[in-house]
Amino acid sequence: MAATNPSTTVPQAVVPEPTMAQQRVLDRIALQRERLRARRAARAQSLALAQRDQGDGGLDESLVLRAAGFAREHPLAVAAMAGVAVVAGPRRLIRWAGVLLPMLMRLRR
Repeated sequence: MAATNPSTTVPQAVVPEPTMAQQRVLDRIALQRERLRARRAARAQSLALAQRDQGDGGLDESLVLRAAGFAREHPLAVAAMAGVAVVAGPRRLIRWAGVLLPMLMRLRR
């Protein structure tokens, strides 16, 4: 028989097995921790994207991107606006742009 050296053995803590109710609570805690980790990661990613986008362009670029997104989502509305612009003519468009643009600029502030 080989003698075991007490200095080389690692003391192990005795932890009782959790009951079913305790295991359900531990599982819920683990799920909640995972959700919080995922939420933190998503928030950090969105903040990084927002900072990156803010540094590149500006208000003009985001307005163009928003207009392109609107045109992609609502092609009939864009076609109707283009039809009205063609019927109205360039003089009326310029006149109305002179009236509407200052109003829109005040709303953006």
